[in-house]
Amino acid sequence: MTTYDNLQNLAKKPKIVVPSPKRHKCDQWSPCPSQSYAYRILSGGGKEKFAKICFEDELIISEEKGNVGRGINIAVVNYDTGKVFAAKYFDMWEGEFSGPMTDFIRKAPLRSLLLMVTHDDGSSRLKEDGKKAIAELGSKEIRNLKFRSSWVFIAGKGFKLPENIENEKINHSDMNKNRYSGWPAEIQIEGCIPKNMTN
Repeated sequence: MTTYDNLQNLAKKPKIVVPSPKRHKCDQWSPCPSQSYAYRILSGGGKEKFAKICFEDELIISEEKGNVGRGINIAVVNYDTGKVFAAKYFDMWEGEFSGPMTDFIRKAPLRSLLLMVTHDDGSSRLKEDGKKAIAELGSKEIRNLKFRSSWVFIAGKGFKLPENIENEKINHSDMNKNRYSGWPAEIQIEGCIPKNMTN
């Protein structure tokens, strides 16, 4: 190879290959440690963007599964096994579903994880017994829920989650700031829950 060939090779731009980003459980930005559960809860946005609950890379509640609805959506997961126990939504705009929702929460077994999210409106027909049941799980925002607030929450029943875990978020409807006509932007929480907690 001549000096001229060497100079030409140097002048060529190096080819940079960017690897595709690695996908993590529940589409989190970074992976959870091996001895933990991954979760992501996304509220609904407007009428068209439905709420989602993902646990250990399984969409428990979603439009794709056909089990998401207006009101408060709840998934119950066995903490010790990571298996889904039940998933249901309770309409808080029409009908009387606050009582059945309260029963659903109270009947969740001890050592369950409860993941909750609103779609559209979760407050209009939410009665005091429902607010109390959710507050007893550790919610600090359930009594602040307003018409069409976006709200997400995760709790342990019979045990406490670590304090550094993102476990609740709320966003109120504000006509001056809403992303959608009449509805606030979606909100989400995600994180990693250590396995084998005993408290």
